[in-house]
Amino acid sequence: MRCEMTALPLSGIVVVDLTRHRAGPVTSRLLGDWGAEIIKIEEPTDKGDSMGGARESFDYQNLHRNKKSLSVNLKTKQGQEILQRLVCKADIVLENFRPEVKFRLGVDYESLKKINPRIICGSISGFGQNGPYSSRPAVDQIVQGMSGLMSVTGTQESGALRTGVAIADISSGMNLAQAVLLALYHREKTGEGQWVYTSLLESTLAIMDFQVARWLADGKTPELMGNDHPTLMPTGVVRTKDGEINIAAAEDEKFRKLCHLLDIEEVYLNPQYSDIYNRSKNRKQLMDEIQAVTRKFESKQLIQILNENGIPSGYIYDIAQAMSDPQIQYLKMKCSIKHPLLGDLTLVGQPMHLSAFSDFDTVRNPAPEHGQHTENLLKNFLGFDSDEIALFRKIEVI
Repeated sequence: MRCEMTALPLSGIVVVDLTRHRAGPVTSRLLGDWGAEIIKIEEPTDKGDSMGGARESFDYQNLHRNKKSLSVNLKTKQGQEILQRLVCKADIVLENFRPEVKFRLGVDYESLKKINPRIICGSISGFGQNGPYSSRPAVDQIVQGMSGLMSVTGTQESGALRTGVAIADISSGMNLAQAVLLALYHREKTGEGQWVYTSLLESTLAIMDFQVARWLADGKTPELMGNDHPTLMPTGVVRTKDGEINIAAAEDEKFRKLCHLLDIEEVYLNPQYSDIYNRSKNRKQLMDEIQAVTRKFESKQLIQILNENGIPSGYIYDIAQAMSDPQIQYLKMKCSIKHPLLGDLTLVGQPMHLSAFSDFDTVRNPAPEHGQHTENLLKNFLGFDSDEIALFRKIEVI
């Protein structure tokens, strides 16, 4: 059984989505999945990438599901009138322009709250709303480098590497969604709107977590460790007879048990591996000794032995293998939806679970066609009549 739209947690919340590319659309996707009405503002001329990627692409469909498309030229007087009516009826406005651009378009918080004092304005920038780099253009790749993330990704041989996903974009989009929800809760108690914002740079530094905390504490710059954990050894990749697997046996008791199961008691008793500090210090020698034995096992056999004895271990999958794994299939991390032109689509599922909303699908609607909902929204939501809408089309406002 599926719950109706009114049953979803964010049902009734209206979001004006001025974002593009990836970071901002991640925020609106999260809010839309949980029932908010996302009104995505697009330019009247479909450039194909204004919302990020070709409209028919898998990425576009996954990123912009559960959204409505309203095409409007905000640089015109009539476009500004449409925007103002939207803001009057909205709860949230999202934007990820460079900081100075929002003022030119009149979508900065000070301008918006004059129209609607309860409005919540959510902003994502590359490097921050202020500061020496605030006006610079930014994309995920650049921020991965400037945050230090690439410096801890890779091996001594490979040098610094980017992560395999747009982690700066995704993390900043998720952070802004959290900030918006906090602002909604604050408004529930006080009636006040506010401006919430984050940046790709701040979000990426934050997800580096203990790597940054360690530097702040002792000034030690992390080194490239490849697949090894930076401090907790043995945690990393080991060779088997038929490939590689991950293991994690850093705690003293797990390390003792690992050595016992592999019949290398002498490794456990070696003073060079007497504690976490020494195991990390002598990591290469330690992993060589462990792998001399793990190479004799089939991956499946070793994973089973270790997991049955409380030592975390697992396969190193590619995406196809991961999506075929029985646990991932059980978690339903893929969902099907019907697109009027593309037919049946399979998209990435929602990772959050709410017990009060267990019998519904978060992915309800495919990504919209360009301007698909323009006339309906102008007429039925904003109150423009047919003659006004016809004029908007004639003078290319919509």
